Amino acid sequence: MQLQDKVALVTGAGSGIGEATARLFAKEGAKVAALGRDEDELKPVVSEIQQAQGEAIPVTADISQPDQMQKAIQQIVDKWGRIDIVFANAGINGVWAPLEELEPEEWDKTLGINLKGTFLTVKYAVPYLKKQGGSVIVTSSVNGTRMFSNTGATAYACSKAAQVAFTKMTALELAKHRVRVNVICPGAIETEINQSTERRDLEEIKEPVEYPEGEIPLTDGQSGSSEQVAQLVLFLASDAASHITGSEMWIDGGQSLLQG
Repeated sequence: MQLQDKVALVTGAGSGIGEATARLFAKEGAKVAALGRDEDELKPVVSEIQQAQGEAIPVTADISQPDQMQKAIQQIVDKWGRIDIVFANAGINGVWAPLEELEPEEWDKTLGINLKGTFLTVKYAVPYLKKQGGSVIVTSSVNGTRMFSNTGATAYACSKAAQVAFTKMTALELAKHRVRVNVICPGAIETEINQSTERRDLEEIKEPVEYPEGEIPLTDGQSGSSEQVAQLVLFLASDAASHITGSEMWIDGGQSLLQG
């Protein structure tokens, strides 16, 4: 088992990439703190892990709220005494709209959850990661890093670009403590995040482009799976990636090379 006896925090663990990663981490021997805003959403994955003789606990918190994240980290440390792996995965697509129609509070919500939430998740875990070293993996996106053709996704893309900068800054800062920090940039992945996306009046600003053979070259247009992304996160969390830090890794089947 690649993560035997490691303690891992996974945010956004109730669905999609977070859920798939929580299950895979547990299968590889990690004790998993599955964090989300809705405990009912976390119960199925925690139960599944426990039924398979793994260790997992649900942790309820809004990642954009400092007091809630402090309490969440303390809950994990009180339970297991350490934190070795942080998968800062939770995020939202938010509102995609023309700049004139994007409200300041909509901008703030997207940046608050995606960027501030990443900051708070890592910030409060750092004192425990420093004790023995560890691995942080941040979920960014092809948007804002290689791909800028999703017109209207300005707040989202800016939050994702900033996560890459955050990763590089913290990777250097924490290297002397043997804490590695890397970022993954998924493309189209089959998750539930699109269900919470609000798109408004995009047709009038979107450049007309057609991809008759599909937007994802490697799979003829078929989206990737959460399980495929989880395998990349496992690699970065494990000792197999022991000399990798401050790096971004795209997992998109070539989508961003075509649509960038």
